Amino acid sequence: MTEHVKTEITNGILTLTLQRPEKKNALTGAMYDALSDALRKAEADASVRVVLIQGDGDSFTAGNDLADFASQARGEVPVDSPAHRFIETISKAGKPLVAAVQGNAVGVGTTILLHCDLVYLADNARLITPFVNLALVPEAASSWLLPLRIGHARAYAMFALGEPMEASAALACGLANAVVPQAELRKRALDAATTLTKRPAGALGQTKKLMRDHQRIAAQIAEESQLFKERLKTPEAREAFAAFAERRPPDFSKVG
Repeated sequence: MTEHVKTEITNGILTLTLQRPEKKNALTGAMYDALSDALRKAEADASVRVVLIQGDGDSFTAGNDLADFASQARGEVPVDSPAHRFIETISKAGKPLVAAVQGNAVGVGTTILLHCDLVYLADNARLITPFVNLALVPEAASSWLLPLRIGHARAYAMFALGEPMEASAALACGLANAVVPQAELRKRALDAATTLTKRPAGALGQTKKLMRDHQRIAAQIAEESQLFKERLKTPEAREAFAAFAERRPPDFSKVG
């Protein structure tokens, strides 16, 4: 295990388990680096046929650790964060990615699902993309991929209103393959990953490549990342993170 990310290869499946349950698996820079390194190694390791991503505890992930964002907003650390490197890495993954999601999947916890090939949700899963609430913009090409998948109206509500999407709705609009009781979640995802290991790897890889517009995704990620970095330096973002730290509602009326 490296920095709250457990990596395990069994029967051709690389399982990446987020193990920071006391913090709802909020992702630190070190965790992003561990995930990026594991994904890059998987691409180069012929024995790895499938990657399975899951999280311990009652949440898949609370998203980026807001303490890191706040430090960036205050100018204390560089904005070019490990999160952006991880997003670029997962968006370029050529091997099948399977996700097992329970509880809250916040921010990047939802947007990375748009880069996974099979997504299984526990019946208590909630997908949440509160970027605008934090005076930021969406990332991981989600500003293009999410409306493409579920339509503009629903995607805008998720982004601009910060409305959670429950598991049943996510299934109905094409963000997931199945919703199962939490007790069955990991078995369902592992069974699917195991099935993929029995398929011809070359055909799987080419099929995934055909189904994804890599140039368009890369361009969207680049544009989002630039805007995201700029947004982190704005008075709006400083107010958002100060309000979060002080446990009060933000007041954007005097900042812009």
